[in-house]
Amino acid sequence: MRYDKPVYFQRTETGEYDPNTGDYGPDKVVETKKYANVTEASVDTLSLIYGELRQGSYVIRLQRQYDQPFDRIRIGRKTYQVDFSRNCKVFVASEVQ
Repeated sequence: MRYDKPVYFQRTETGEYDPNTGDYGPDKVVETKKYANVTEASVDTLSLIYGELRQGSYVIRLQRQYDQPFDRIRIGRKTYQVDFSRNCKVFVASEVQ
């Protein structure tokens, strides 16, 4: 099994409050790069997790646990939400529309 696909764990940090204007600054996305084995989710996995077949779902496997907080995962230009995780090493993610 090759762990050669770069995946980015994204965390959104809210902008800081500016007391002069009374507004918050723009949100900032912080990414952490990891290498993973990324495969399309099998029919069995999809029916077990979702109860239906879904396109654009992937299984992301890491060699070591990633237990830092994150909001979503980016692979290439697309972002994915995590629908299931096990041991902070295996994630089943579906594409965010």
